[in-house]
Amino acid sequence: MKESVRIASGQGFWGDLPNAPIDQVTKGPIDYIMMDFLAEVTMSIMQKQKKRNPELGYARDLITIIDQILPVCVERKIKIITNGGGANPRACRDAVFACARTHGIKGLKIGTVYGDDILPRLDGLRKKGMLFTNLETGRTIEHIGHKILSANVYFGAMPIVKALRQGAQIVITGRTTDTGLTLAPMIHEFGWKQNEWDKLAAGTVAGHILECGGQASGGNFSGDWRSVPDLAHIGFPIAEAHANGDVVITKHEATGGMVTMQTVKEQLLYEIGDPRTYITPDCIADFTSIELSDDGKDRVKISGVKGRAATDTYKVSMSYLDGYTAFGTLTYAWPDALEKAKAADEILRTRLSDMGLAYEEIRSEFLGYNSCHGPLAQKIDDVNEVVLRVGVRSHDHRAVEAFGREIAPLILTGPPTVTGFSGGRPKPSEVIAYWPALIAKQCVTPRVVVKEV
Repeated sequence: MKESVRIASGQGFWGDLPNAPIDQVTKGPIDYIMMDFLAEVTMSIMQKQKKRNPELGYARDLITIIDQILPVCVERKIKIITNGGGANPRACRDAVFACARTHGIKGLKIGTVYGDDILPRLDGLRKKGMLFTNLETGRTIEHIGHKILSANVYFGAMPIVKALRQGAQIVITGRTTDTGLTLAPMIHEFGWKQNEWDKLAAGTVAGHILECGGQASGGNFSGDWRSVPDLAHIGFPIAEAHANGDVVITKHEATGGMVTMQTVKEQLLYEIGDPRTYITPDCIADFTSIELSDDGKDRVKISGVKGRAATDTYKVSMSYLDGYTAFGTLTYAWPDALEKAKAADEILRTRLSDMGLAYEEIRSEFLGYNSCHGPLAQKIDDVNEVVLRVGVRSHDHRAVEAFGREIAPLILTGPPTVTGFSGGRPKPSEVIAYWPALIAKQCVTPRVVVKEV
């Protein structure tokens, strides 16, 4: 059993900094690199891709990354853990195998985690009386039954641990919790038991810090952001984990950014509800118990984390079609730019009303004036230019189409000094809405397959 292990964050979302994983495996020692690609709506996008092509439905950026880092990872025995398999972990695995063959790599074991996709089982589960009540609204799934695009269970660390114990050097999953990608190596390397709640909670906290990539090492820092050195070459965070549950958050020396008490605290506050009850499939972590201490330059120690027993349910992330939306923009120049933009907005709304069109929402923003802060924006007397951005949302596809036809006419039938209309007539796009629910753990079984190239 190891006394410590270094787990590096390589991606915080699908589309994150492409050179970050390369830096992590080449600029210093690590044992694992975890890469998080999934957000709540991402699975619906991947499901659509898979329906169009059975060989798609995963984060194709992952294959580009693997192609660049795989030889180094094999040479240095760095293990890769990622949920980039999305809606199609098998196809993702096969693409990685193909990549390995192009590099002449043999003997590579890849573990794949299945079972999170319950979309094909929904009708059967509903017939058994499962309501899949929305955790935010209290409504049952009957309200959206025919519109569901994806339904995925959030698995935790244990299926990944199972793959690692079978010798996998790469583990590819579908919908796995962000924190589980970091916790799994700790359970595997330190032999933590499934009821050592404090240790599991400590690993979960570390996973929460790593899950957003460079955000814990100075990116998107709302403190003194000017003090963050060399953001152009920001180094992503690394969790230096110890068998007793202590973790030090750090980064490679030859990279930009910084790891401080402030950057770590900001990330700890990211996307949490009740800080005493941070629920994952593996445990419940108490964020109020976290003790932070300065451990030197770019080193913050985490200790004292307390945890409680896991719940008997998994979270289910569903997405469904909830109407259509479209956005259009026009730019108005000085003088009286804001007044012109507001007049154009009023003209557009009047014309849509005259046609008897119904929208669930019409939202107007004046970029350069109040698009970020809305009614709290500081009043500006003389604006050089304002971009009018109007969006509509409706379940009526024809109403959204009609809105798109009304933007261009404002150029010659509205206020003067307008420009910035490009890209053609705004077209309706589907609104993908989020439906969070719970399912009993006994109703879902993760499946782990380990294969060798």
